[in-house]
Amino acid sequence: MVEVPHAKDHSPGFLRIVEEARRRVREVTVDEARAALASGRARLIDVREDDEWNEAHAKGAEHLGKGLIERDIEMFAPDKASELILYCGGGFRSVLATDSLQRMGYTSIRSMAGGWRAWVEAGAPTEEWK
Repeated sequence: MVEVPHAKDHSPGFLRIVEEARRRVREVTVDEARAALASGRARLIDVREDDEWNEAHAKGAEHLGKGLIERDIEMFAPDKASELILYCGGGFRSVLATDSLQRMGYTSIRSMAGGWRAWVEAGAPTEEWK
């Protein structure tokens, strides 16, 4: 298994399914995500829990939590060719959500490697929920 920052915080079973899903999804860096957002061609989706979102999130992100994303995505982004970049706290849940949405037919979806932690470490803009 690939050594991933913060992996020690997760159970072996969870890490196993994340690594299996990671083989099937495309990941982008924070810089690649920011470039896609700046071009206007992509939407950044925060899949963290409500309390995490409410504390702070990537500037310009939209919130659709991991627990609801499969249920609500087709209303949120009905065009399955929409360019979507998902992120979570550390890049684990977003990999699982990306994998799931690919199985639902979304063709231009990626997970942001490192998630919220990588976004903050890169000094990317953040905002608090209002």
